[in-house]
Amino acid sequence: MAVANTIPAALAAGHEAAHRRRRRRRFMGDVIKTAAAAAVAMVFFFPILWWLLASIKTTDEILHAPPRLWGFDATLDSFRVVLGNHDPSKGRVATEGVGAGTFYSIPYLRDSAVIGLGSTLLALLLSTPAAYALSRFRIRRKGDLTFWILSQRMLPVAAVAFPLNVMFRELNWIDRYHGMILVHAAINAPLAVLLLMSFLDEIPRELDEAAMVDGASRFRAFAGVVTHYLRGGLMATAVLCFIFSWSEFLLSLVLTSGGIRTIPVASSTFTTSFQIQYGYMAALGTASTVPIFLFILLVQRHLVRGLTLGAVK
Repeated sequence: MAVANTIPAALAAGHEAAHRRRRRRRFMGDVIKTAAAAAVAMVFFFPILWWLLASIKTTDEILHAPPRLWGFDATLDSFRVVLGNHDPSKGRVATEGVGAGTFYSIPYLRDSAVIGLGSTLLALLLSTPAAYALSRFRIRRKGDLTFWILSQRMLPVAAVAFPLNVMFRELNWIDRYHGMILVHAAINAPLAVLLLMSFLDEIPRELDEAAMVDGASRFRAFAGVVTHYLRGGLMATAVLCFIFSWSEFLLSLVLTSGGIRTIPVASSTFTTSFQIQYGYMAALGTASTVPIFLFILLVQRHLVRGLTLGAVK
């Protein structure tokens, strides 16, 4: 009897030991995966961190060799110049066109925001019906049409920049918001069409058919039913369009002459006769990321929701 009672106890102890070993292996696996993910994230985050540190350093600290991640005296002088129009040499607000006044960047942030939001809205208004038509209707040679739309996004910007400059000068659209919005929307529309078409392909066609059986027109089925489940795709597409517009450089440079100036163009002018103003560039670059984060924060609820969760139920 003693031997019979010992066998189950030994088996239970063996199972418990094996269970502990499996838990340790899972724990070590989770630790390794977390460490690897943190290392990869740090590779991408480090340039942002370096830019942020440069924005709170003096010029001597930025050019210090070897560079220092800590142990320096932080200062907000670059932000005061870029966002507050202060002249660091005199401790006051700079007059227009004098000294630090040439680095005042709030107008540039405003110009980029107007163009980015306007072009994103226009691109979505143009691309959503086109994506719906490509996703829902039978179109002859649809593959060729889709490839043609994609090819418009692959077109080099340099190939159209200077012809657009000539056209805009004839139309008196240089330094005009509507011209820049139209061009940025035209650049982003092909990508938006393809992205939204892929999102629409995931939404069951039965939703459209059920709405039309209930008496809705095709447009009402699209506007009232399909777009409800397309919100996640619309927000994801809007984020990409806004980021592309916000960071576009060549067209913004060629189609403006100083009356309108976006962030990439403005940062390229932060030079003097003696040196490049790395601190001001870093401060402007850091400040320019805030609208992107705010925009993503506003739409994150739609980015993470399931596009078709419960759609067919």
